[in-house]
Amino acid sequence: MLLIRESEENTKNHFADGNIPGFVHLYIGEEAVGVGACAALDPDDWIASTHRGHGHCIAKGLDPELMWAELFGKRDGYCNGKGGSMHIADVEAGMLGANGIVGAGPGLATGAALTLDYKGIDDQVALSFFGDGAVAQGQVHEAVNLAATWDLPAIFLVENNQYGEGTPVDKQHNVENLSDTAGAYDIPGVTVDGMDITAVNEAVAEARERAVNGEGPTFIEADTYRYRGHYEGDEQVYRDQKEVERMRERDPIESFRNRLIDRGELTEEEFETIQTEVEEEIADAVAYAQKADAPAPEEAYEDMFAETPPEIQQFATQAMPDGGHGGESR
Repeated sequence: MLLIRESEENTKNHFADGNIPGFVHLYIGEEAVGVGACAALDPDDWIASTHRGHGHCIAKGLDPELMWAELFGKRDGYCNGKGGSMHIADVEAGMLGANGIVGAGPGLATGAALTLDYKGIDDQVALSFFGDGAVAQGQVHEAVNLAATWDLPAIFLVENNQYGEGTPVDKQHNVENLSDTAGAYDIPGVTVDGMDITAVNEAVAEARERAVNGEGPTFIEADTYRYRGHYEGDEQVYRDQKEVERMRERDPIESFRNRLIDRGELTEEEFETIQTEVEEEIADAVAYAQKADAPAPEEAYEDMFAETPPEIQQFATQAMPDGGHGGESR
């Protein structure tokens, strides 16, 4: 959680300085959901993410150096600098991708779960993160319905941060808890405190056990909160900043740190050491990314196809002043 928080604070600053292109949607405040969930998964399990995906990437174990290279649009990034903030992916690590399309993740997770079922792999699951606003999207319900009907090893995790962009959750949905949605598909639905890493971890661990035992998917709602706006630059006219201050009193990192100290499992000195190590790791990642090479202009024509069609290759070669190379995709 500290690693995510430090990385996101740096992202905020570098975006404000104009060093990161495009939009960024920060995960500050929601760290307990991503970390609690991914800690309950096995390394071989798959996750599908959202436009607010930096925290999920780090929680799944992706390399901060390569993430930051992607944020800066560098060739060494996970997507060769072409995906940016909202499209970081590493399929080999089980990260099926952050996604700029609201509600697209559940379809990816259901597809991954169907792959596991089709291949007879009974010790892996696929988990999708998605937001409260995405629950109103049709493809989410299609994905949940298919997974429930076929008892696929999927977990659907709603990060209810109380606002779909600028609309409060109670103005979007006609149910008390978004987990009540599970009743339409006759699968378990549970709402947990998304500011409590233990509560999230236990819920996902139980859902995973059901899934690998062939009992089908679970629909989990984690009540959480984002401290920043929907995107950086959001004026946040839809909420009172006093509300943000109240929620910060339940900060997931501070509350977990205090709990560990009270139980004698952590000391203040150990916490400070971890924090220092995290600050150094992110500083090194940023420095690495800043020094990395940007892709050449002609590389815009690469990574588009498994094998570059001759007409695209020819066009790329002719389009570049130096003749370009327009070669095969990586």
